[in-house]
Amino acid sequence: MPSSARRYPLVLWTLVPLLVSAPALAQDAAPAEALFNQGLADMDAGRYETGCKALAESQRLDPRPGTLFTLAFCESRRGRVATAVTHLDDFLALVERIPPEQRARQAERAAAAREERARLAPRVPELALVLPPNAPAGTVVTRDGQALGEASLGVGLPVDPGEHVVSTRAPGGAVWEQRVAIAEGEKKQLTLEVKAPPAVREVAPPPPVSGGGEVSSGRRAAVYVAGGVGVAGVVLGGVMGALTFGKKSVVSEHCGAGIGDSREEACDATGFDATRSASTTGLVSTIGFGVGLAGLGAAAVLYWTEPKQGGRTVDAARAAPRWIGAGVLAAGPGATVVGARGVW
Repeated sequence: MPSSARRYPLVLWTLVPLLVSAPALAQDAAPAEALFNQGLADMDAGRYETGCKALAESQRLDPRPGTLFTLAFCESRRGRVATAVTHLDDFLALVERIPPEQRARQAERAAAAREERARLAPRVPELALVLPPNAPAGTVVTRDGQALGEASLGVGLPVDPGEHVVSTRAPGGAVWEQRVAIAEGEKKQLTLEVKAPPAVREVAPPPPVSGGGEVSSGRRAAVYVAGGVGVAGVVLGGVMGALTFGKKSVVSEHCGAGIGDSREEACDATGFDATRSASTTGLVSTIGFGVGLAGLGAAAVLYWTEPKQGGRTVDAARAAPRWIGAGVLAAGPGATVVGARGVW
């Protein structure tokens, strides 16, 4: 180990009293101090990975110049020279911003930080990541899980020695990933690959149907509706007509001669109710037959005037309902409901 490196433990120990000179939040000061002591002990025992993590957490909870200084030397011994140089730069920049009386107390640490930074700078590797010319706009590039901005591409950026994971992903495409190793002091450029998104197949629209498919489909539906209403009207007229004839026999038995009265309009209570009911059902029967015949006529006109193609009605199969029915839908003592039902 160089003589300058052997002096660092002594520098660290002599500067420990200054590490706790800055104020801290009460809830963070105690755990930060415990983490600092644990990290310093691990660092002194050569357990740099756990030591550096403890020091970093201590700095996060309670940022102090001394903790940052110690963390930089820990990362240096750990071999993460780029991270160490970053921490040293941050420490020196912090020293320049503090008041002169505090800066004077940091003079020895600042000198040690400059010496260490000068020693590490030539050993920091640089990695440049380059996108291919055909990379789609919006392609995301990451290094060790961190996204890189466009300005960071094609430029040699400092990284720690060792293995790094780089990846690309085009919008809508799959992830391309590669591991790249880099040694201390090495400068490397890597041209990335990008997996293109899957091609989208364009489906040609169906050719237009002669005579207008939409018009034909709606026309065919109107044929079925009008026909259904027509059938329902005829059925209604038939049902109401049958009820009317049934009421006439009741009227004969309970009116006029049936009750021994010479007046035909004279009826008992049953005959009176039958007469009134027969009048109603007769009217409904007449209306039902009229609506039915009109519906059937309209359906026939629509059907025979519908455009044809190749001997077959346009879109007949598509427009035809899967089921249709017409007739009396509900009946009760006070009313009868007729109509058409279908599923298209």
